[in-house]
Amino acid sequence: MRLSSQLKLRHLEVFVEVARQNSVTLAAEALGMTQPAVTRALRELEAVCGKPLVERHGRGIRLSSYGEMFRDHAGRSLALARDGVAMLQGLEAGEGPKLAIGALPTVSATLVPDALARLAAESPHHRFSVTTGDNRFLLDQLRRGVLDLVVGRLPAPDVMVGVEFEPLLHEQVAVVVASGHPLASEAAFSSDGLQHYPVLMPSEGSIIRPLVEQMFLEQGMSPPRSAIETVSATFGRRFVLEHQAIWIISEGVVRADLAQGLMQKLPINSESTRGAVGLCIRSEHQLSVAGSRFCEVLRALC
Repeated sequence: MRLSSQLKLRHLEVFVEVARQNSVTLAAEALGMTQPAVTRALRELEAVCGKPLVERHGRGIRLSSYGEMFRDHAGRSLALARDGVAMLQGLEAGEGPKLAIGALPTVSATLVPDALARLAAESPHHRFSVTTGDNRFLLDQLRRGVLDLVVGRLPAPDVMVGVEFEPLLHEQVAVVVASGHPLASEAAFSSDGLQHYPVLMPSEGSIIRPLVEQMFLEQGMSPPRSAIETVSATFGRRFVLEHQAIWIISEGVVRADLAQGLMQKLPINSESTRGAVGLCIRSEHQLSVAGSRFCEVLRALC
């Protein structure tokens, strides 16, 4: 019997969502299906594979060892199918397919807007969408085929399965305050300097958070006792400019404010936080003409 007569796209959609949520209930809600329908689809897929793909874990479920092996294959297959459908739908509309871009905060304020502005000047017919967020969210959207590419820091090796990275530039973290802040005029930064003002830090799970914590150790700095965790450039900028806060963030996010004199870097050596910034693309994904041109423009700008 042919595989196509047994395996349906619905099976892959259900399995990928269950794997993402680790919950039949949440997967059913996300897919707009009933729980029995999700469970039935899982059982049908297990029958096709001849292996149990999920197992009970406490009061919930988790992927079995077979499910872990199958997850990346299912995700990439589903993403490729979505790519093809999206491309044809865009062409049927008389326009090029939409390029879905994921951008970490370090590039969403500078590099990506500059690249899109150049493309818009070249051709008004390209269509784009830009999604911002933390690294894990964007890479999850990339694997599922929701995003065509992600621009940002080099991810950790454990989340790079099925993803290719092309470095474009290198960047480090900056510790900044608003110009006129009491610390802005000090020639040296004390080891407990983070305890006297509000501090904004990268969120747990962000790529640069471990680098920031390493910087604290190397520089003999005491971590802030009470920090506000955020990757929002909009929130961070306003909070720093209006509330005498210290902001620890990728330098690209605040580059324009530093150039305009609105913010100032504190005298802290952050060289150890320097890392590659570039393009993340699914291994099997073929970019559209607009996607390829977007990558070319990014390379030129860098």
